[in-house]
Amino acid sequence: MPALGLLAHVSSAAYTLRDDYGTSDSFNFYTDTDPTNGFVKYVDRNTASSNGLINTGNGVYIGVDHANIATKPGRQSIRLESTTTYKHGLVILDLAHMPSSTCGSWPAFWMLGSNWPNNGEIDIIEGVNEQTQNQMALHTSNGCTINNTGFTGTLDTANCYVQAPGQSENSGCSIRSDSTQSYGTGFNNVGGGIYATEWTGSAISIWFFPSNAVPGDISSGNPNPASWGAPTARFAGSCDINSHFNDLQIVFDITFCGDWAGSVWNSSSCASRGGSCVDYVQNNPTVFQETYWRVRSLKVYQDWTSSVTGTADVGVEVGAEGVEVEAGVDWDPTGLFERPPQKTSMKHRRQHYRHGHGRGHGHA
Repeated sequence: MPALGLLAHVSSAAYTLRDDYGTSDSFNFYTDTDPTNGFVKYVDRNTASSNGLINTGNGVYIGVDHANIATKPGRQSIRLESTTTYKHGLVILDLAHMPSSTCGSWPAFWMLGSNWPNNGEIDIIEGVNEQTQNQMALHTSNGCTINNTGFTGTLDTANCYVQAPGQSENSGCSIRSDSTQSYGTGFNNVGGGIYATEWTGSAISIWFFPSNAVPGDISSGNPNPASWGAPTARFAGSCDINSHFNDLQIVFDITFCGDWAGSVWNSSSCASRGGSCVDYVQNNPTVFQETYWRVRSLKVYQDWTSSVTGTADVGVEVGAEGVEVEAGVDWDPTGLFERPPQKTSMKHRRQHYRHGHGRGHGHA
């Protein structure tokens, strides 16, 4: 990659803490049918807590059922959606553990707009089966492509449009990390790390730092992306970021099989397990003991001096029925998952045909 490309990222934002998800009541539990056709049953807060799928001891544990033979519609799991939506900002996720590289699994940490794909999607951490490198992607409406410059990863697809000609459906624009420490089992073997995602009007950039290489300004709570060097992924080019990405929620989920992990099963290393992806996930609960997130912290910073329409870009809270309310009002710092069970505000049905993802990195 040209040296000039590696120096292309410059950020002059002055970031201050907007939301600390370790001290705020922040997520709704999604309990509808999986829009990616996974073999999964997303459960509510009470079920998740009573079945040991979630707890807040030693960081926030977000896992799946790994004790029981699964019944339809699938293995019990969790999908969390933030009660606040964002436009622009710096999202910093510190993980002690992410779901391991396990056949049948499809975990993701991402950001999503309710009017998909028109409001956009940012996939920060995502992979399937025995994948070893993180796959980052954007998914948009027509008219957004990215350049192959300014980042250290490998560009797999350049057109972010979900129905782009010449790309598998919903591949989006995708950049693959070159580090085997960036995802799954390899990530866990080095003690976890930090993913930092900067979303501005000109680019969306993602950095990965192993736990032993975290910049001091992140640790001190004064993040300065301009000092971090080239990101792992930088999505910029012939794309109006402001028109394609608006009002995104933060999402954690773990699904199984479905439109990506299931569709590549027979062509992956998992085929040697025999049978289908659904059969394997249904009948082998103990293999999913390491299929969990353990979150040290999740913080959102925003540049209060930035402006798109003449005012600083901020987040808004989204209630159970999708009603937006002023962020920061009646904030309840009682713990991450203390909100009573609510219906999710996300009513979209995102069809996630990921046939074009993951080629040549961990599926063979």
